[in-house]
Amino acid sequence: MLEYNYLKFFTVNQVTTLTISAPRTLNALDSIILRELDSYLDNLNFDETRVLVITGDGEKSFIAGANISEMQNLNEEEGFNFGKLGAAVFRKIETLPIPVIAAVNGFALGGGCELALACDIRIASVRAKFGQPEVGLGIIPGFSGTVRLAKAVGLSLAKEMIFTGKVINAEEALRVGLVSQVCEQDALLLKAYEIADKIVLNAPIAIKYAKECINNCYDMDAENAILFENKLFGKCFATEDQKEGMTAFLAKRKPEFKNK
Repeated sequence: MLEYNYLKFFTVNQVTTLTISAPRTLNALDSIILRELDSYLDNLNFDETRVLVITGDGEKSFIAGANISEMQNLNEEEGFNFGKLGAAVFRKIETLPIPVIAAVNGFALGGGCELALACDIRIASVRAKFGQPEVGLGIIPGFSGTVRLAKAVGLSLAKEMIFTGKVINAEEALRVGLVSQVCEQDALLLKAYEIADKIVLNAPIAIKYAKECINNCYDMDAENAILFENKLFGKCFATEDQKEGMTAFLAKRKPEFKNK
């Protein structure tokens, strides 16, 4: 098993919890943590992990942003490469063949908000705060925040948040659709596991195809999006899980999916 300095993880019942752990910097992302994340994602075993839950170490911060000390003296090319690294890792999260849940336990600012946006489902503790305050540092969101935030909350609010550096609390994040649930701090991971456990009961290939449809069809015109869905719908019927699921339904028993 690979070892990481800034990542903690464990798996129970096919649900893996990944904790980003750099408490001295409030889990701020630097190039080392991003490369560890990249390596970790590349080595995930999808037979053992059906849902990934990502959270931050401690009760104060999910991810407080990117590491400003590392960014301070970058030149244009270095800044481009740093942004490219973060964006590539977050895109990898977004396109994993399994659902990813962000359990946002505190500050999700800058890169932290962007990482949460790359996840499929976002839930927040009452202590969570979200924002893209980069313009106050003379930069813009660099890990795809300008791409994903508008899709999550709409153009007007996304522009207001990015142009002003506005930070919103968990209740407002729920109201505007940035997160799907808010709960007390000590119930956050339990809520994430509750969602994950429901996902694990279902056919993993069907979930993979559903995620692929949602991600890809969002930016397509209606005709191509419907065709894309039709094709993946058809592919479901080439799986053993489809046969098992429908057979079990008609027999009034619980299905036993095998990811085949």
